[in-house]
Amino acid sequence: MLFSRHLLRRGPPRRLVSSSFAVDLKDEAVFTEEHESMRKSLRQIIDQHINPHVDEWESAHAFPAHDLFKRLGDAGFLGVTKPLAYGGLGLDYTYSVAVAEELGRIRCGAVPMAIGVQTDMATPALARFGSDELRRQFLAPAIAGTAVTCVGVTETGAGSDVASIRTTARVSGDELVINGGKMWTTNGAQADWMCLLAITSDGAPHRNKSLICLPMDARGITISRKISKLGMHASDSTESAFDDVRVPRSYVIGELGKGFQYQMVQFQEERMFAVASVIDALDKAIDDTIEYARQRKAFGRSVLDNQVVHFRLAELKTEVEALRSLLYRTVGLYVKGIDVTTLASMGKLKAGRLARELTDACLQYWGGMGYSAEVDISRIFRDMRVLSIGGGTDEVMLGIICKAMKTLPSN
Repeated sequence: MLFSRHLLRRGPPRRLVSSSFAVDLKDEAVFTEEHESMRKSLRQIIDQHINPHVDEWESAHAFPAHDLFKRLGDAGFLGVTKPLAYGGLGLDYTYSVAVAEELGRIRCGAVPMAIGVQTDMATPALARFGSDELRRQFLAPAIAGTAVTCVGVTETGAGSDVASIRTTARVSGDELVINGGKMWTTNGAQADWMCLLAITSDGAPHRNKSLICLPMDARGITISRKISKLGMHASDSTESAFDDVRVPRSYVIGELGKGFQYQMVQFQEERMFAVASVIDALDKAIDDTIEYARQRKAFGRSVLDNQVVHFRLAELKTEVEALRSLLYRTVGLYVKGIDVTTLASMGKLKAGRLARELTDACLQYWGGMGYSAEVDISRIFRDMRVLSIGGGTDEVMLGIICKAMKTLPSN
């Protein structure tokens, strides 16, 4: 394991000192020497085993999830906050944020997103609410990287409106019989099991659903298609159908009928991960644009020499640091056990909108090269667009924030 728990036994954590503008701000917030050690270990994997292959994976519209996840699992990066008993590191969520930020160094958005599904979207509810038997059967392999996971929430007629899903998992003796289908399932073509949200009883839509560990090799599951997307090309997204799929009733995570509540809790980590995983990518977009605009000449001087350009980049850099501060405040409260639904939703909203604004502005300064597929800025422009859609649209985030502000109409 590249990052080891022995690093946490050396007494009180020491703050880092660095001349880097971004690192200084991060160190003042939440990160210590131990966080940085973890980041460096992950950086080695990214530099040696991920970034050299990104272009190939993007062209293939898939990456070898089992091979990569096994490498990440061996190094301890798939169970940073998960219990020690199941192979995790048992650390607090600040370490997950450090990992998520480092994943932003990957030269595409698809691979970080796929990793985030494994660590922060499909497994948090299982780790928190699942039985010991269920965690040993499904969580431990996900942490080890010997199993790939996916999330089954979105359907053709139910995306951000989670309460409107129609997939059912009816109780039949000691089994559940599952019928319906899911869509936009990241890792769906390679997953060994799905964290499935399905209706398990009659009643109110917020109390009739359960989360279920669904083996993807179960009889009756059909992957009907892989979806071609605007961006995130290296990630396989699928549509699947379930026809009388039978699994043991014991595969329900936690209590029957509590799935909607568990999924809402799970969304907190999903949204914090989404914010953290784009921050370094946004920083890199600015840095790469500065370097290119410095070299690119127009009307007898570099593009960067124009005040409108370097002022705009300064504004965008300020916005990234403001987003980072919001993230760290949210995470700081989360590790204290405070409900951060509103702040996580604010961060997700801000990240999605800033990603669109920043990548569009930076691409503009690349001119014709920015419109080509030969440079990273065009890829990040395409990949980042989904941030305002996946995991809850901007409009859903606004609704959550309005609810907390008590500004929604009473009717």
